[in-house]
Amino acid sequence: MYHSVGDCSDDPYRITVTPDRLDAQLRWLHRRGLRGVGVAELLAARARGEGRGLVGLTFDDGYADFLTNALPVLERWDCGATLFVLPGRLGGENDWDPLGPRKPLLTADGIRAVAEAGIEIGSHGLTHVDLTKADDELLRAEVAESRAVLSELSGAPVAGFCYPYGTVDQRAVDAVQAAGYGYGVAIDPGQLNGGSSIHGLPRVHIGENDTAVRLHLKYRLHRLRRRPVEGV
Repeated sequence: MYHSVGDCSDDPYRITVTPDRLDAQLRWLHRRGLRGVGVAELLAARARGEGRGLVGLTFDDGYADFLTNALPVLERWDCGATLFVLPGRLGGENDWDPLGPRKPLLTADGIRAVAEAGIEIGSHGLTHVDLTKADDELLRAEVAESRAVLSELSGAPVAGFCYPYGTVDQRAVDAVQAAGYGYGVAIDPGQLNGGSSIHGLPRVHIGENDTAVRLHLKYRLHRLRRRPVEGV
C-alpha cells in the first residue's frame, strides 16, 4: 500500500516515498523473482493457479505525482499497479488531511493517461469519507456513484474499491459488493471474519523508511498474521 511518491520532507502521516526509495523497493522485489501487478490481475492469476511471483501494488488517493513520479519507476521495473482515485475531487487537493502539505490530485485527463499506460483504476470513493460514519445516501454515493463516474471516465469497468482511511465494517463491505465491485481493499480488516473477505482484503503499508530488511520483515510477518482469503 503506497500513497504519494515525491518529496517527503514534510510528511506527518508517512504517506510519501521518494522516487528513489520506490525504485529501490521495486528492485528488491525484482531480485527475489517477484513482480508488482494490479490487484485485479493478481486475483485473476491466482484464480488460474498462476499467482506465484506476483505482488499486488496499490496507490491510494490518486495524487498527481503518480503520473510524473511513480509511473516511470513502475515502467522501469515492468510493474503494474492499481491506482485508487477520487472522482469527486478531480484536480483538487488532499483537503481531508488537516496536517502536512497540500498535494494536487489527478485531473480527469491525468486519470485517462494513467489508464492508457496500463494501470488499473479503482475507486477510493467520491470524496474520501469514512464510510463507517456515512448515512445510507452518502454511502451509496461514495460507493456506487464513484464506480459509475470512473467507468465512464476510463471507458472500462471498475473492479476494485479502496476504503478511505482503511476503516471498514460489514455495512460498508455489503455496499461495495452490492455496487458490483469484484474486490475491496482495506488495511487491517481483522474484524471482518478475520479479514477473510475478498471485499475486505488486508494490505501492508509501505513507507520511506522501508529498507530491504524492513521489507523482508513486513513480508514475513504479514504471511504469519493473515488468514488466507477463501477463493484467492
